[in-house]
Amino acid sequence: MIKSITIRTSREFEIIDITKEVERVVRESNVKSGIVVVFTRHTTTALTINENESGLKRDIEEILSKLVPKGMNYFHDRIDNNAHSHLRGILLGPSLTIPVEDGRLLLGTWQSILFVELDGPRTREVYVKVCEC
Repeated sequence: MIKSITIRTSREFEIIDITKEVERVVRESNVKSGIVVVFTRHTTTALTINENESGLKRDIEEILSKLVPKGMNYFHDRIDNNAHSHLRGILLGPSLTIPVEDGRLLLGTWQSILFVELDGPRTREVYVKVCEC
């Protein structure tokens, strides 16, 4: 079973907790033991698992800005002027795999599934595939 989650972002850089939406898809799948794959098809977005805490989210934005600054005359900027967004997405990655047991995501106490918008605001799609194994 594969489902999509629509995400509407409101800023150029934004981190959105999508854990509840992914949990809903897992529940609807009725899979008791398996894995869930969460995937974004957009090259200027990413997914990560971490704590959904406002200070940490600001730290993530700051460190990505320092690692891959905007406006550094990247080759891709000659086309779209958003090379920094693509490069930041490469650092974080487009997908996650999470174990499912007893019909629940096996996330740690402070772990959340975070969608990272790197070139917004936009409407985005994240795909969730639940597999029994």
